[in-house]
Amino acid sequence: PGPRAGAAAAGAPGRCPLNVSFLVSLSPVPDEATDPSVAEESWECVRRFCEQVNADHLCPAPAPSLAPRLLAHKIQSPQEMEALHALTVLETCVNNCGERFHSEIAKFRFLNELIKVLSPKYHGAWSSEKVKSRVTEIIFSWTVWFPQEVKIRDAYQMLKKQGIVKEDPKLPEDKILPPPSPRLRNSIFDTDEEKSKVNLKLYMSCCLPA
Repeated sequence: PGPRAGAAAAGAPGRCPLNVSFLVSLSPVPDEATDPSVAEESWECVRRFCEQVNADHLCPAPAPSLAPRLLAHKIQSPQEMEALHALTVLETCVNNCGERFHSEIAKFRFLNELIKVLSPKYHGAWSSEKVKSRVTEIIFSWTVWFPQEVKIRDAYQMLKKQGIVKEDPKLPEDKILPPPSPRLRNSIFDTDEEKSKVNLKLYMSCCLPA
């Protein structure tokens, strides 16, 4: 049996496996889906990543909560192709992994990681323009499709206020965007949101030279 079946057999029925077990089983998939040596997206690997996130239905939140953290690390890669592939995986997950995933990418905890790619104080100094443009486009698209998510709107407005985003990007006409979904609040990371909000303001306050 796979990791989930084995964990369920070892404990009480329906009991959620440890987060570390999930990370071990999931980590190789984004590595394959974001391989910088491959120019084209590996859609089979992207599909498998989404399936693993969606298959974690017995647990309160770990898969949709931890998957964005794995992707954030890839998005911040100094290798342009790896970062671009990771952004494709992220968009695909937003389109296919449902409300719990949406609730995680709408938190300051995750938005901070995207902002680091744009901020010259952090990774923006060496991130490629193509990657930064794609990140900006993604955040803006979320403000359009998730208008109820105040944190996404606030993060994007702070980017504009600081001059990091000069104007709203024009979204491709054929871009597939997800429908809005209700905001869920029962996450293992909710307790960190106030701290993440403070971090967001700190990132933005030192994004630009004096």
